[in-house]
Amino acid sequence: MITGSSPIACSACFSDSGLRLDADQIGVVEANACPNCGALDGKKLSSEALEALAHRFFVWGSLWRCRYGAAPVITFNQHQKTCIDFSPWLAPDIKLFERLLGVGFFHYGPRLWMVGEIEPLKALQKFRTRQAVIERVLSEYPTTSLRPGLIFYRIRIGPSAPAEPSQYDSPPSAFAGKNRLDSYNAPVLYGSSDLQICVHECRVTTEDEVYVATLTPKSSLRLLDLTALLKEENVTEFESLDMAVHMLFLAGKHAYKITREIAAAVRNAGFDGVVYPSYFSLLRLGAMPFQTVYGISHRRIPQYQKNEQAKAIPNLALFGRPIEAGTVAVQSINKLIISRVAYDFHFGPAAF
Repeated sequence: MITGSSPIACSACFSDSGLRLDADQIGVVEANACPNCGALDGKKLSSEALEALAHRFFVWGSLWRCRYGAAPVITFNQHQKTCIDFSPWLAPDIKLFERLLGVGFFHYGPRLWMVGEIEPLKALQKFRTRQAVIERVLSEYPTTSLRPGLIFYRIRIGPSAPAEPSQYDSPPSAFAGKNRLDSYNAPVLYGSSDLQICVHECRVTTEDEVYVATLTPKSSLRLLDLTALLKEENVTEFESLDMAVHMLFLAGKHAYKITREIAAAVRNAGFDGVVYPSYFSLLRLGAMPFQTVYGISHRRIPQYQKNEQAKAIPNLALFGRPIEAGTVAVQSINKLIISRVAYDFHFGPAAF
């Protein structure tokens, strides 16, 4: 819900079903008739809310993902006229935005860093230049401690002996090398302090028998914190190690070879594990990826950095078999019942 100045439209003004539903979420309930269409039952939209609706539907709704990074295909402003052929059912809605906001919609030309043209990221993708960037990761990212008393969770689906603590240690070597940070003969215990992230990371279904162990370290564990936002000076997004690592952990399985090599280097440097951002961080928080102001990443703008840091939900990757080694204790084990699932979503144009 977005409040602001007096209403200029309402959710009933729109022809496109997705726009109507999005407007219904953004608008406010008011008893007065809509000044645009005269409807009484539509959620009312101020000019600020209408602009937010346009951004949500056309900009975020046209987001194009590539191997590393993402960028919207559509944008709008008050300086250009609409030059996109939208689906016919959107035509009256486009005219409404043009008339009430005085804007035009056009194809966005992103800065190339948004689609992965970042020098450290490109270097990580090449075997001969990867190690130098990994050494920078080891030296430039901060160290943190996981101390006794701090709890985190580990989920198992269908363990053979659910109440047995050893079932919640790292998986056997035969199953290693399939995930983001583990390699063959280099097992990793994955966990998180965010239980909902644990559930989502495990792709739980309604048929699964799910169990959760509450874990805590027995002694202080030294971890490399890859969730940290590096406050780099005198570099742009194109040279930013921070942007490279940020994109790396938002990428899919094609990035695993690189992240496993980073984990191996961290292990060889004597760390007990890694704190890394969950792949599902932005989905958990409902945040748009790679937000910019005039093409500058929010991660590079000081007043936005605290908020950007909060978008990284930390996961834990502990090397070896810490439960067997006695460095991590199982406080309790419970069956986990998924009683309800809900989704937040919004819409975008089908073709442009």
